[in-house]
Amino acid sequence: MSSEVKKKKEKSLVVAVTGASGAPYAVRLLEVLAGLAVPVDLITSDMGRDMLRREAGIPAEGGILDRLAGRGIDTGLIRSWAVDDLAAPPASGSYQSHGMVICPCSVKTLSAVAAGACRTLIERAAEVTLKERRKLVLVLREAPYSLTQIENMRSATLAGAVILPASPAFYHKPSGIDGLVDFIVAHILDQFGIDHDLVARWES
Repeated sequence: MSSEVKKKKEKSLVVAVTGASGAPYAVRLLEVLAGLAVPVDLITSDMGRDMLRREAGIPAEGGILDRLAGRGIDTGLIRSWAVDDLAAPPASGSYQSHGMVICPCSVKTLSAVAAGACRTLIERAAEVTLKERRKLVLVLREAPYSLTQIENMRSATLAGAVILPASPAFYHKPSGIDGLVDFIVAHILDQFGIDHDLVARWES
């Protein structure tokens, strides 16, 4: 079965990358989703591209898909949309998806989600995800958080979002940074019921 046929038959996962620390999580998430043949609709904000450059070494003139392809990863099931394209499929509730993850999620984007703003495709897609009662996962950047940000987390949670801070644990005994990144990516996949073997499950 070709990638194009598979893309048409399976629901996608909407993945947004915004301007917060945590770009390596986004790169690894896309890498794993591609390896699992999960269709993806990718939206990257301007500041998200800047953080990919700063934290993952992805040049501004290139892109995350070029980087993945350069590593030999099949990106045929990943479709990329411009952040200002409010006519893109993820902007419509009639477009079927498994849900959406914003990884990493800036506090600016959190504020927009909490307020129901729809100024960009990322914000619109998040609002559509909530109104259609699909899962929306927000991978918040590093702590600490202000009271305003905590209140925005509360509002987003009440609206139906899942707050998943980029705070890895250590019980799986990570051997390095890659292990910490995989821990967060594993938790994202768990939220959408996507099977994986990135980290060992908790055992007493």
